[in-house]
Amino acid sequence: MSNDGRFTALAASAILLSVVALAPLPTRAEEPGHRKTTDYPAVEDLPPKRENPAMTPDEQSKLKKELSATRDRQAPKASVGARRAEPVKP
Repeated sequence: MSNDGRFTALAASAILLSVVALAPLPTRAEEPGHRKTTDYPAVEDLPPKRENPAMTPDEQSKLKKELSATRDRQAPKASVGARRAEPVKP
């Protein structure tokens, strides 16, 4: 066998091997009518609308005031602690 014949045989076998290796394996088709069940809701599923709001506007304003007051009380303490933590330059 000549060098050209060997090269052709080698190239053909390499192509055949790559086609066989890269071809998708046959898989069983999913049965129609059966949905996959997961623990998560589908993207288009929305929760039902509430009959009563979670918080009334009165409760929301009261909570905002309490949170603001708590934040304002904590802000001065944090700035004092931050000043103490700064290293002293020699």
